[in-house]
Amino acid sequence: MTLDTFSTHQYYNITTFKHFLSSPPVNLTPPPSLPHKPRWARMDSGPASSPQQHHHKLRKDKLIVIMGATGAGKSRLSIDLATHFPCCFEIINSDKMQVYKGLDITTNKIPVPDRLGVPHHLLGELDPLNGELSPAEFRQLAGRAVSSITCRGKVPMLVGGSNSLIHALLVDRFEPGVNNVLENGAELVSSELRYDCCFLWVDVSLVVLADYLSKRVDEMLESGMFEELAEFCKTEEEDDSAVRTGLRKAIGVPEFSQFFKKYPPGRSQCQSAGPHDPLRRGAAYNDAVRAIKDNTRQLAKKQIGKIFRLKGAGGWELRRLDATEAFRVVVTSDNDDVGRRWSEIWEEQVVEQSVKIVKRFLEQE
Repeated sequence: MTLDTFSTHQYYNITTFKHFLSSPPVNLTPPPSLPHKPRWARMDSGPASSPQQHHHKLRKDKLIVIMGATGAGKSRLSIDLATHFPCCFEIINSDKMQVYKGLDITTNKIPVPDRLGVPHHLLGELDPLNGELSPAEFRQLAGRAVSSITCRGKVPMLVGGSNSLIHALLVDRFEPGVNNVLENGAELVSSELRYDCCFLWVDVSLVVLADYLSKRVDEMLESGMFEELAEFCKTEEEDDSAVRTGLRKAIGVPEFSQFFKKYPPGRSQCQSAGPHDPLRRGAAYNDAVRAIKDNTRQLAKKQIGKIFRLKGAGGWELRRLDATEAFRVVVTSDNDDVGRRWSEIWEEQVVEQSVKIVKRFLEQE
């Protein structure tokens, strides 16, 4: 069951609880130019501003930012908020793997039906054959999306777990030549932001989140992740020009690479160069799955560390929303009532609190 990503009607139809998660939420009473020609399609920056619009531009554009570790429910909360404030928000993805086309299950993209009509930007839009998206390029593309959304009278909502991309977009002064800002020292984290931001941090106890992430990997595999990865690796093996640098870093691709070298997709066991013993094949598969779970947990831990750095060194005012109890229900309960209990806790402890925070933020001049 994935809270950070809704279930598709095609392949995420495993349990009654997943049906519940994919249902509509319950209602509650100018960036710097790159030094080279951009590899990515330019986004419309909106019409020329009028004098009145220019006056409003003297104030910083408002921006909602939903942060959190992988699997913490960021996408779910973004749709909850967008449906609570109809026609108010458009979502900009800030997950560095989800910006590319392909591997929708592996990268946990929210399916189109589950977006409930809420416009999304930079979600599965970029051709992975064009290379890896840099923070500087994300700043340019996402900055144009922000301008386009605000020109239409709506509020952008930045949603994703790639904190380096979030930092690149939001900071007033950006150093494109510095990589891994959040790992290279507190002095590189900027506190000066170019937008008026409302930060929502969806947090889950790491112990509880680790158990949930393990369950999520199992369900992703049941939903077709293995077959998706097999097709991905088969395409790259058959066509040397089909190497997708950025997307190859998605968790699941490197972990299964050794497995597919021994047992190439599309070949029978007799054609495979690897051992034909089903027990060995099963052990290799289990090793890959175990590595995916371990690396996903490590990613979550690293993401939380970066959030603390933004909060501490950067002085970003992050509103923490504790979703631990909602996730504890998911990982400790197997009965049919888990969906209702999860929903009640999620609505009370996460959604209701978020709605109050966002409402106050939007009302501020």
